[in-house]
Amino acid sequence: MNAGRSLSQLMQPATYRILDANLDRAREGLRIVEEWCRFGLNQSQLTEECKQLRQELGQWHSPEMRAARNTTDDPGTELTHPAERQRSDLTQVLSANLARVQEALRVLEEYGKLYDAKMSEACKQMRYRVYTLESRLLTYERRQKLESAYLYLITSASDNLFAVVEGALRGGLTLVQYRDKEADDLTRLERAERLRQLCHHYGALFIMNDRIDLALAINADGVHLGQRDVPIAFARQILGPNRLIGRSTTNPQEMERAVQEGADYIGVGPVFATPTKPDKAPAGLEYVRYAVENAPIPWFAIGGIDTETLGEVLMARAERVAVVRAIMEADQPTLITQYFLSQLTQARKLRSLEAAKEVSR
Repeated sequence: MNAGRSLSQLMQPATYRILDANLDRAREGLRIVEEWCRFGLNQSQLTEECKQLRQELGQWHSPEMRAARNTTDDPGTELTHPAERQRSDLTQVLSANLARVQEALRVLEEYGKLYDAKMSEACKQMRYRVYTLESRLLTYERRQKLESAYLYLITSASDNLFAVVEGALRGGLTLVQYRDKEADDLTRLERAERLRQLCHHYGALFIMNDRIDLALAINADGVHLGQRDVPIAFARQILGPNRLIGRSTTNPQEMERAVQEGADYIGVGPVFATPTKPDKAPAGLEYVRYAVENAPIPWFAIGGIDTETLGEVLMARAERVAVVRAIMEADQPTLITQYFLSQLTQARKLRSLEAAKEVSR
């Protein structure tokens, strides 16, 4: 016992310091997330939820808690971890601060029981709201990136896999699927992890082909499923609501079924004959035109699309395309990626002008 002071006398200022520190920690973390929701996503609902949480926490930050603060003698101010000194991408910034808020709220819930039971219960409910906020934020970001992605690279076997993918990312690519039918699982896992890190470094989405287990293991943004793969409902049950699920389709019936089952996006093709899918007859441009008029979710024309055939696909009014060999076998993947993106952008602008003229008539 310190100088004859009772346990209760020691406990109160220590409890106040704990509550003060974690109220600050939670509010600071929320502010960091709020700034991205406001300025990065321009998303008013997520911004407002962060603001509400901060204000509710502020109501519990009493003068006696602030008065108990003793930063000078706090041993925790000197403690740090190497992982806190650097963030490799925005996802790490958001994840670290959301985790920080959740941990602080858990501390507030427990120590709040010594201060005010109502505070403890309020922090418990706020912690659940932060879990929901995290899910909504992840889902919103991924779907927003998907909506804005017009070029989709699907990898094939290559001695320069990582160099080619990074070259494409430097060219502005924002959506990559890792597909490898030949490698063993350990190799696939290692390559997928490295590609996911590469994609996230450049702010791109990373999708795993077929394998739900590997997608979960390396924290991919989603999985792409063929017609012979597991049902979308099963994949959603395993992956949860935050990750993207794509489905290959070759005709209107498969498209309708994929949409009804909850696919986030679909592949439309193969448009032309392709050695990537030698057993599939081309669906042709007719299916592309059908998708233009009927697909309610993002879709990518795929199959035999390269610099020579892109014009035909754009004439059929496709807005998004997926490519394999055109980039994976390119001598200069950055330049080819930039070419595809420039053509897709120009086609969208022309369609927007045409639509504006129709409205003005």
